[in-house]
Amino acid sequence: MTSRISASRSPFSIVAAGTIVSSVLTVQTQGAGFIDLTHEAAKFLSDASAREGALTMFIRHTSASLTIEENADPSVLDDLMTALDRLAPQNAGWTHDTEGPDDMPAHIRTMLTSTSLQIPVLNGKPALGTWQAIYLIEHRSRPHRREIVLQFLGAALRSQGAERL
Repeated sequence: MTSRISASRSPFSIVAAGTIVSSVLTVQTQGAGFIDLTHEAAKFLSDASAREGALTMFIRHTSASLTIEENADPSVLDDLMTALDRLAPQNAGWTHDTEGPDDMPAHIRTMLTSTSLQIPVLNGKPALGTWQAIYLIEHRSRPHRREIVLQFLGAALRSQGAERL
C-alpha cells in the first residue's frame, strides 16, 4: 500500500540554455581529507555571469573524487574518512601497489564516491541545501595537484544588468 505525500512545487523557471562556460580549477591538496570547493564553484558561476542552468564538475583523476556532504559538523567528514578507511584499507594485500600502499585503496574510494557532480544553478548560485557543501576528497596520503573541470550550461547575463545572452 502506498501513502499520499504532501508536496508542493515552485513555478517553472524556463530559460534558453544558450551559454556554455568552461574552466579548469587546479587545487593543491595536503594529503588525505576533504577540501571545500563550494566557494570556488560559486565564484566560477559569478565570473561566468551564470543565471539559470547546470554546473558540472569533473575531477580528472582516479585517486581523488568529488562529493556533496554536510558542512555544519566537521565530525561528519571525520566519520566519512573512517568509513572509507574501513571499506578500502591500506596494506590489505592489494596487488596494485606500484605507487605505495595507499594507491589501490584510493582507486576503490574513488569508485565508491564520484568523479563528477551535476548541480542545478538558480539565480546565479549553486542550488545546494542549507547544510550542503561541495568537496574534493583526496584519497592519497601525500599532497597532490588536482584538476577539476568546471562547466556551466544555461542562461547567463551579458553584464551586471538583467540582459540575457
